[in-house]
Amino acid sequence: MKMTNLLATSRIEAQGKSNCWRAYYIKQYTQQTASRTHPSRAKLGMASSNIFLLTVLLALVTSGAVASDPSPLQDFCVADKNSPVRVNGFPCKDFKDVKVDDFFLAANLDKPMDTTKKIGSNVTLINVMKLAGLNTLGISMARIDYAPKGLNPPHTHPRATEILTVLEGSLYVGFVTSNTDNKFFSKMLNKGDVFVFPQGLIHFQFNPSHDKPAVAIAALSSQNPGAITIANAVFGSKPPIADDVLAKAFQVDKKVVDWLQAQFWEDNHN
Repeated sequence: MKMTNLLATSRIEAQGKSNCWRAYYIKQYTQQTASRTHPSRAKLGMASSNIFLLTVLLALVTSGAVASDPSPLQDFCVADKNSPVRVNGFPCKDFKDVKVDDFFLAANLDKPMDTTKKIGSNVTLINVMKLAGLNTLGISMARIDYAPKGLNPPHTHPRATEILTVLEGSLYVGFVTSNTDNKFFSKMLNKGDVFVFPQGLIHFQFNPSHDKPAVAIAALSSQNPGAITIANAVFGSKPPIADDVLAKAFQVDKKVVDWLQAQFWEDNHN
């Protein structure tokens, strides 16, 4: 009885496969016949395919173009911060009103900055808000000072990749990839070493020394890279995020969330 059922099943499967192949060959023959009989249809189909591919290509190119700072269409576009016009970035100052000081800033980046805040770091950012000549150039920079055991806490730059070099001391640095891998990359850097933090990823720098400060210079691929410090944004938002939400997200008691929200979350940027 079992053997009979097995043979019957095998015949059904064989017939199914045979029918599939038969349908495939019929479809191929029909398409070839239609192309020979109606060459205009074949050409129309090819044209439609080409148009579709061109549309996809243009969409990809356009998406890449709008995913970064606008490129300059002239030698420079010094930011006119007094203009009533609102654009993505800043409108250009009239060329005849541009002065050499629009490209200059006495930033004192050669001098140590205050690192007495609780987290023990100070980020001195030079962006378009401080240097109008950076407008449309897609670049900015920062000096970062670290006290012994100082931390530039986990944060992201939503609009920029960051490349950092250590000028003095040593730094333990790292970043975490996006969901769902959340892979952690970290490295100990010494004087002269360089490390890159990809755009939008959470990253940090920490000075592990007990008695020596550290200094780094960072370049960022946006005139206004932005910074979102994770702890400040989550626990120091105004108005605060509901403690029910954060307790669920971090899987802790609401009292822990309430305590964290009651802390004073300092900003280490200036």
